[in-house]
Amino acid sequence: MDSEGIHARHVPRGSDPEKGGSVSGKDAYEHVDIRGMETSPETSLHRGLKARHITMIAIGGALGTGLIIGTGKALAQAGPGSLFISYTFVGMLVFMIMAGLGEMAAWLPMSSGFTGYATRYCHPSLGFALGWTYWLKYIIVTPNQLTAASLVLQYWVPREKVNPGVWVAILLVVIFCINYLGGIKFFGEFEFWLSSFKVIVVVGIILFSLIIAAGGGPNHDAPGFRYWSDPGAFAPLYGTGSLAKFVGFWSVMVNATFAYLGTELVGVTAAEAQNPRRSIPKAIKLTFFRILFFYCLSVLLVGMIVPYNSKELAFANKKDASANASPFVVAAVLAGIKVLPHIINACILIFVFSAANSDLYIASRTLYGLASDRSAPAIFRRTDRRGVPYPALFVCTGFACLAFMVVSDDSKKIFSYFVNLTTIFGILSWISLLVTYIHFLKARRAQNIPNSAMPYVAPQGLIGTYIALFFCCLIALTKNFNVFVHHDGLTFDYKEFITGYLGIPIYLILIFGHMLATKSRAVKAHEADFYTGKEIIDNEEASFLEHKAEKDANATGWAKFYNRYVSWLF
Repeated sequence: MDSEGIHARHVPRGSDPEKGGSVSGKDAYEHVDIRGMETSPETSLHRGLKARHITMIAIGGALGTGLIIGTGKALAQAGPGSLFISYTFVGMLVFMIMAGLGEMAAWLPMSSGFTGYATRYCHPSLGFALGWTYWLKYIIVTPNQLTAASLVLQYWVPREKVNPGVWVAILLVVIFCINYLGGIKFFGEFEFWLSSFKVIVVVGIILFSLIIAAGGGPNHDAPGFRYWSDPGAFAPLYGTGSLAKFVGFWSVMVNATFAYLGTELVGVTAAEAQNPRRSIPKAIKLTFFRILFFYCLSVLLVGMIVPYNSKELAFANKKDASANASPFVVAAVLAGIKVLPHIINACILIFVFSAANSDLYIASRTLYGLASDRSAPAIFRRTDRRGVPYPALFVCTGFACLAFMVVSDDSKKIFSYFVNLTTIFGILSWISLLVTYIHFLKARRAQNIPNSAMPYVAPQGLIGTYIALFFCCLIALTKNFNVFVHHDGLTFDYKEFITGYLGIPIYLILIFGHMLATKSRAVKAHEADFYTGKEIIDNEEASFLEHKAEKDANATGWAKFYNRYVSWLF
């Protein structure tokens, strides 16, 4: 056994996983020392997330303002054809990333999450860089969501009446309390209902769009696919002709990538999921249908009810997170519906609040995972009696105070550059996960671990993963291509260029700096460790299933109805 393996004997003692047992069962085993997996009561998370929590958190991670607001900018720039093709294509890339992640997480759910998979199957330096860049993304994204929420509230209460810093303070206290005081069970329940609301909102928007497209609005106009012919399916950007239409299309490809960022967060929840070998693959499989229904259908319909050259849509490129920037609001205005902007704005507020809440959770668990993987100070591994990694949560909450920059108009522009910097970290995380999965799959084949032994197998295989990796790299390199375009008075924006691409050298410095400092080497396929800690997960799963079977057998009333007719959904 190598130095990173088990250092102490583990002895089954029995536990009740339904009552929030730890990652490896606090009462089930004596202390074992496994890099990336916590078994000590002082450092273990609790498995408090049920299957329905995991499923709805996965859905919630895929639904945000990128769909309700971001599609307005994309439609104005490139037209309905580009919008539909780009969101569908990037959606397929996202599914391949999620499927690869799901295969690794289902085989061995680790406390260290993404970081641990990269370290164990690919290269310790990749795990180090992936963990820290992912954490950097979320400590900036969290205050950005709080800032967006304060901007949404200004739709009703101008900053002249109430300083936006007041809204930031209130929201920050609330999301901290949800993450800390309630523990993982309360967090899971809270996010379950928030995500359920988001699903209802998007389904309502889809139905609204379908009714408008079919002529059910006050003006009884049924546009159908009229706008795909006039003004057209593909809009030129920065010029005229076919090249300009392709530039418009690629700009939406980048926009679609940003809209999907965060979908992978379900992989972080594996360490706190009950029976992760079933709940994580189920959530991953449902990702395909969520992408198909929520994103592809939504963008298809919005391209049918709003022409890309609409004057009402022109300001979508200039507005902050406000309902007026939503193409669905523009559709309502064109159809003669008055009250929808207020409803949409209220929904956007719920969306950004949910995002801020889950982003703080992901930031704290990522820092905890780094510490579990021995890539951050050991203090961040500590948890309280409810399994909350409180040192990591306190630090991440401190960084969320960056949202108070919203009180200054000048600071908001600086903050937008920070956000531009961190979006590249999201794409780099996707790239890292794909590289990790490629090594995982090669190692699995080298060690003759068949598909039949796996709880879940990603359908795309090695070739599909390489294709996804190629396009993710291409998008990363071209995400800010507009800074090089000189047209209609546009000049080179060096600030946007630096913040848009600075993430790449930071990522490379983290990889090679760690490599030089630790003398770490890549993991060889035939030496990759698939089994250290697996016995712990196996025993925990068996205990959970035994307890669940007993509980289901004794279920009565609503519990029996839920188990028979509802639970299959999750």
